[in-house]
Amino acid sequence: MEFRDLGAQYRRLKPEIDEAISGVLDSTQFISGAAVKRLEEKMAGYVGVKHCITCANGTDALEIALKTMGVGIGDAVFVPDFTFLSTAEAVTTVGAVPIFVDVYYDTFNISVESLEDTINKVLNEQKLIPKVVIPVNLFGLPADYVQLKIIAKKYNMVILEDAAQSFGGRIGNKMACSFGDISTTSFFPAKPLGCYGDGGAIFTDNDEWADYMRSICVHGKGKSKYENIRSGRNSRLDTLQAAILEVKFKSFVDFELDAINKAANLYNEKMGKSYDLPIVPQGYYSSFAQYSIKVSDEYQREILIRTLAEKKIPTAIHYPIPLHRQGAYIDMMFKDIDFPISERLVRTVLCLPISPDISEEDITFITDTINQIDF
Repeated sequence: MEFRDLGAQYRRLKPEIDEAISGVLDSTQFISGAAVKRLEEKMAGYVGVKHCITCANGTDALEIALKTMGVGIGDAVFVPDFTFLSTAEAVTTVGAVPIFVDVYYDTFNISVESLEDTINKVLNEQKLIPKVVIPVNLFGLPADYVQLKIIAKKYNMVILEDAAQSFGGRIGNKMACSFGDISTTSFFPAKPLGCYGDGGAIFTDNDEWADYMRSICVHGKGKSKYENIRSGRNSRLDTLQAAILEVKFKSFVDFELDAINKAANLYNEKMGKSYDLPIVPQGYYSSFAQYSIKVSDEYQREILIRTLAEKKIPTAIHYPIPLHRQGAYIDMMFKDIDFPISERLVRTVLCLPISPDISEEDITFITDTINQIDF
């Protein structure tokens, strides 16, 4: 059994993917080929924004977005404490300071109350200027953007939506990757929509920012290849990955989103009552990058991991260390007491196998194994 069964997905899509790869090889347009532009147009239309700019990976997407927003030395950027390092890493790369914020227990997403408290602490210290909040739509579920936009407006900040794990998620009819002033996603293979390598994308309705980001992605290019009007970088999605993503995007929309939600619902039906199961608030829709349960403590989690491993059922802990305790930020002297929910989650979260191709038999086997454990 695979944690995220990319092999089953490939076997299901093999004829179309192989044909797409072969088409790129025949064209020899390996960089900036026609598939890249087609993919950008399709994704912008799906998300409901004017511009989609593909790039080399999700971390580059965040860094390019921050640079476009003018973020740099002396700026504070607010990041949820319970997430992967890359969100904060992008902040430090552009010279700004990541300020960590606690999250909600039910949804794992950034806490609006904690955010406002933290913004006021930064303002009172008068060392940094609050500039950006980066909500991370964790495990497939969008954050509370209604309240986040109120906070951002109140403190004259902008929102950079990190939708690396939530492409396809939505609130009502509004899609993930459309909530931020700029939004980003990742095409890392295990993401809801993943390629066969690294890849990322940036979304915005701002024409000027879109032109700037396209330039940054190609060495600060101007009107021609050899006119460089600013300092940029080499961050392009190659044509092979774009062609693969075109095939997978159609399957994602036509089949996979619905299938993975059915799998999550089946888990919810079959799991015992000893665990806190994923919460999807009314009006929200998750793309379920992970199916994450919460156990009572680390002891119970270790028993679960060991018992499932004996049955060759893989598990994962996302995430075992909160950002404020990562070695990269240890000199910033954040205190555990300021992140009670994040500290609780790192001890109690456990992620179970899920993918659009997981079978009902596998989910039944997993849940039966869990439900038979006697603590």
